[in-house]
Amino acid sequence: MSAALLEMEKLAMRFGGLTAVDKLSFSVEEGTIHGLIGPNGAGKTTTFNMISGFYTPSEGRVLLRGDVISGLAMHEVARRGVVRTFQHSTLFAEMTVLENVLVGTHMKFPPNVFAAIVGQDGAARRGARARAEEVLDFFGLSDLAGEQAGDLPHGHQRALGMAVAMAAQPAVMLLDEPFTGMNPEETRRMMELMFKLRDSGITILLVEHDMHAIMGLCDRITVMSFGRFLAEGGPQEIRSHPEVIEAYLGGSRHVA
Repeated sequence: MSAALLEMEKLAMRFGGLTAVDKLSFSVEEGTIHGLIGPNGAGKTTTFNMISGFYTPSEGRVLLRGDVISGLAMHEVARRGVVRTFQHSTLFAEMTVLENVLVGTHMKFPPNVFAAIVGQDGAARRGARARAEEVLDFFGLSDLAGEQAGDLPHGHQRALGMAVAMAAQPAVMLLDEPFTGMNPEETRRMMELMFKLRDSGITILLVEHDMHAIMGLCDRITVMSFGRFLAEGGPQEIRSHPEVIEAYLGGSRHVA
């Protein structure tokens, strides 16, 4: 078993009198693809928001390699190594594919205004471009480097969003419904990219409703219901878990 890289300890998030997440605990092992699933309204996106720094938990904490990261700003969480993509595209549509990925390199190659003014930022610029080109090659997007991001097909836009995240060299990538709106061929290609990301050393935690993709991808799956932990296990365990079947389907058939 791999060591826990990311740990959620008794996370709770309240909005006034509404408890969206209620003392949720689970961990993500290094070098794995871990799914976080549950019916609509289960609290998955709220959990992602707490992990990524968008929300500060009402209770509990998030740890990365044993260090507390909950309560930090999103950019600081990302700097520590946890980078998130969103359900809806957050690309700069009028910028090129390469320019979008260059944005993702800014944490490793931060811009220096003074160095730029005096013309001494050449090394940083070259480093950022080399990293961006390396990432585009990884995702098979090199031939589209000069295209506007907004002109890309949906599947390529999703891949580009992941490329921007990868450019920051994260330890953990949080993927929020990466398969939304994809046709079967785009889904197959995205699954291949996720396996490739994992094999490159990036740990993945994803929220997704496509059960075919979840069952085919994940090493381990955590299930939420009404903001609480419901079950956890491998794909086969989760597929036949009676409480999971009840939560999704009212007990009528297996999750598939």
